[in-house]
Amino acid sequence: MRRLAYLIKEALTNIRLNRTTTLIAVATTAFTLACFGVFLLLYVNLRGMVGSLQDDIKVIVYLHDNLAQQSILEIQHRIKAEPEVASLAYVSKEQAMADFRTQFPAESHLLQGLGENPLPASFVVTLVPRFRSSDAVKRWSDRLRSVPEVAQVQYSRDWIENLAVVVVYLELVAVAVGAILSAASVTIIANTIRLTLYARREEIEIMKLIGATGAFIKIPYLLEGTVLGALGATLALIILKAGFEFFKQQLGQPGRFLGIESGFTFFSNQVSLLIVLAGLSLGFVGSFVSLLGYGRVKV
Repeated sequence: MRRLAYLIKEALTNIRLNRTTTLIAVATTAFTLACFGVFLLLYVNLRGMVGSLQDDIKVIVYLHDNLAQQSILEIQHRIKAEPEVASLAYVSKEQAMADFRTQFPAESHLLQGLGENPLPASFVVTLVPRFRSSDAVKRWSDRLRSVPEVAQVQYSRDWIENLAVVVVYLELVAVAVGAILSAASVTIIANTIRLTLYARREEIEIMKLIGATGAFIKIPYLLEGTVLGALGATLALIILKAGFEFFKQQLGQPGRFLGIESGFTFFSNQVSLLIVLAGLSLGFVGSFVSLLGYGRVKV
């Protein structure tokens, strides 16, 4: 216990004596992890947005005009019996016209000169969750188009698929950027530890002469790098949180974006802890790399 306390004290002493390089290492580590965190935040929220869109997907089944009421009831029962369908709502021509005027009051005059209501009756279909993937919706929609009473089937497939592609590319970019910034962070911390080793080279030589083992000499520097990495990660989380809250305020309507009710969310406690552990690990690796390259300290 006494030896552990000594090693920790040495690590903290190194940090205190090299305040300038310590601040530079922490600030740079925080910046690199914050850059990666921006991509990670975008990825997490876009993936949640895609999931929200898929959960809220509605398929609009438009019917041919002049269908008898009995035909409409038959197609309604047929669609409702499909295993993919969770629920459906019938929208008559009159209701479609009323909805159009409510949603687009400035354009309602466009329909006044047409005389007859041009809007078709339709069914708004909500699918069972396990059938809400793009492929499942496409297969079901294609099958429904073959029904004689159905004029057209529409849903937001292109929008959802395009957003899903963006998420995939964002994930790849985040991995690439994370790898580059991690290497930069390791290099910075390694150089910081190397400067500390150089500044205390005479003390290290004396410790070796009096019998100190290489491991005993190295551990304080490994602890120093670990602390620097953890501090950098913590500062990165603070920067990201501040920027995230500022963005939500600038958005003007928190919790809603592009008409989607799924609000933006910050990292969960588990993800925040993983980021701190990642910074801690980068600091440890940086220290380990600097010690490997410092030939004067040998086990």
